[in-house]
Amino acid sequence: MENDIRQKRQKTYKKITSILKLALLIAIIVAIPLYIYFFHHDLIEDFSSIRDVENWLLQYKAKSALIYIGAQIMQIIICIVPGQALQVAAGYLYGFWLAFALSMIGAFLGSVAVFYIAQFLGQDAVHFLFGERKITEMLDKLNSKKGMVLVFIIFLIPGIPKDLCTYAAGISNMHIRPFLILSLIGRAPGMMCSIAIGKQLMQGNYHYAIIIAAIVVVIFIIGFIFKNKIFDLVDKAYDKLVNM
Repeated sequence: MENDIRQKRQKTYKKITSILKLALLIAIIVAIPLYIYFFHHDLIEDFSSIRDVENWLLQYKAKSALIYIGAQIMQIIICIVPGQALQVAAGYLYGFWLAFALSMIGAFLGSVAVFYIAQFLGQDAVHFLFGERKITEMLDKLNSKKGMVLVFIIFLIPGIPKDLCTYAAGISNMHIRPFLILSLIGRAPGMMCSIAIGKQLMQGNYHYAIIIAAIVVVIFIIGFIFKNKIFDLVDKAYDKLVNM
């Protein structure tokens, strides 16, 4: 009798906890963007172009670096603004190496936040966000021996969704340290390209900026269209290496 009562209490507690976690999830992905849209609509307009992002950062002067890092973190958590636009503006404002350092700091902190947010929310909430099938497929890959390789490929190639991987990693068997190392190394080339575009614009080398942007767009399109084939090739290459 006591065991039945205890089990019922545990089930009730689990349901209440799940509801609270889902409420927090909704607050993260819905309430914050809605609040910005209705009460700070000017912030959205401030991010409508690279020049607007630059002007928005400049108004904070000495604090702009911290504001930029904060924007990078929020972009990773709830994707309010395109990360590439932020990074191009940072390259224009801060130069290549400072912009790259600030971008990596923001990406590191944002990835840590998402990893632990997903861990706290649990599978039910993450299923609600992305769909059970997608999360299950991603978890199967992340929990496999080639999970580390997959993380690197996902973050390296433009056009492959990264938010799904980051949230899934938080509820997978993967430890945060290798995930952070591989995801940050994978992010680095794309960040460098975006920042390099901003640096070239700052120096007035518009033709170089256009060439870099064109290369990034082509890679993005190829990555988006052929992402499934890329995953298959990685799987085959990994299996060959393991069986050698």
